[in-house]
Amino acid sequence: MELSPSAHLDTFPRDHLPPAGQWPDLVFGLPALSYPQRLNCGAELLDGTIERFGADRPVFRTGGGEVWTYGELRQQVDRIAHVLTSELGVVPGNRVLLRGPTTPHLAACWLAVMRTGAVAVTVLAQQRAKELATVCEIAAVSHALCDIRSLDDLAKAEVPGLRITAYGGDGPDDLLRLASARPYEPYEPVATAADDVALIAFTSGTTGRPKGCMHFHRDVLAVADTFSEQVLRPEPDDVFAGSPPLGFTFGLGGLVIFPMRAGASALLLEQAGPAQLLEAVAKHRVSVLFTAPTAYRVMLDKLDGHDTGSLRRCVSAGENLPAATWQAWQERTGLRIINGIGATELLHIFISAADEAIRPGTTGVPVPGWEARVVDEEGRPVPDGEPGLLAVRGPVGCRYLADPRQSQYVRDGWNRTGDTYVREPDGWFRYVARADDMIISAGYNIAGPEVEEALLHHPEVAEAAVVGRPDELRGQIVVAYVVLRGGSEPGDDTAQALTDWVKQRLTPFKCPREIVFLDALPRTATGKLQRYRLRAIE
Repeated sequence: MELSPSAHLDTFPRDHLPPAGQWPDLVFGLPALSYPQRLNCGAELLDGTIERFGADRPVFRTGGGEVWTYGELRQQVDRIAHVLTSELGVVPGNRVLLRGPTTPHLAACWLAVMRTGAVAVTVLAQQRAKELATVCEIAAVSHALCDIRSLDDLAKAEVPGLRITAYGGDGPDDLLRLASARPYEPYEPVATAADDVALIAFTSGTTGRPKGCMHFHRDVLAVADTFSEQVLRPEPDDVFAGSPPLGFTFGLGGLVIFPMRAGASALLLEQAGPAQLLEAVAKHRVSVLFTAPTAYRVMLDKLDGHDTGSLRRCVSAGENLPAATWQAWQERTGLRIINGIGATELLHIFISAADEAIRPGTTGVPVPGWEARVVDEEGRPVPDGEPGLLAVRGPVGCRYLADPRQSQYVRDGWNRTGDTYVREPDGWFRYVARADDMIISAGYNIAGPEVEEALLHHPEVAEAAVVGRPDELRGQIVVAYVVLRGGSEPGDDTAQALTDWVKQRLTPFKCPREIVFLDALPRTATGKLQRYRLRAIE
């Protein structure tokens, strides 16, 4: 596919797209997906929404009661954009790392990066130094905007040449201080191409090395104009809230892209566990909720005494939603959870169903604008009712950043998500299992080899293997099988020491919830680890 002339002065993003022959086929079947050649998604979400709905509508709210209007947000975004380009030297195409809790300031930084034509690389506030260093290396990140409270691990990453600018502090070089010190001037958005890279979202790889997923400006609008517009159908007076952080595309869509595209507002919570979500729903009259099945299961036990009457839409993704959870939530609240499957590679949800079309126990049907089928290893469609590999295509497709795994994810023009599915005879899609070694726990993707590597760096660990154990609450939990070196004693103290060791090196949700000590790991005659035997134990 021929690309439009790029607005990027730093050509790294275009230079590191996969070869054209490895791209998936793209489908633009809906009229709403006919985007102009020049398109800046940040400007469309902000300026375009102001043109349609006005500047005085609320856009972001905080748990403490602060409310930003669209007009106030545009001023903040313009100010940050001026600092980025005039004082920090950011040019279109530069990669800018964004890190911090979910706040209006983090969202404003993301929009400012879009406005300047740079490329956002949003990471989790909980990620550790080694993980951050890997992301910066893969994406060749040159600048970082970081909440003052999340600076430590980023500084410890010691990324060569990385210019870190903190925000939310009281230093003279604080981003927000620099932004407020200059006289206000509108910032003219860079006229990026619709197919210029806007963001690089990182996802776990089954090998443990993360994969950077490159998404265009048009992709950001496409997920709003398909799933959000066609299935979720938000209204301008909706208040969105949810648990996923902006470092996950599930959260970026549900808390920034979808509400802004609809002229609605979002409650941005720094702490968004099940208890905090229920309190926020009642206090702030949340009407649209995004979270994972695990959170819905936990909230079921905490509903008493909480007013959920403002809710009209509940969205679940990140892991399979059991029919029992759906039914229990519907019985207690009267609300029908909108289930969906998405992927970082495809930016957001592509199979779902809403309202009377919902069928508990299934994911749904392809979202308008998307196509899906179930295939065998050779890419041939399997008969309805038989399990196979889920293959998807639509207006957004997988484009890994200089990663040989591109040819594994995209086959014959279709995106292979790594999920085993069944297509029912009437067209509904039902989840069966992951088809690869990924562990999905409470909606988080966890690569076993990454946890194994962290364990193997401990001086007392000789061997380690990590698998997922089925769990009623979380879907799966991480279990590590460990062989200790001679002289080391297995037991609770050693298990706790190993858990603490991993927590210092990886994001906490990746840490094993149980460590099992073995004399030896099961292996083939040639020495290959037999994970399936460990799964059989589980």
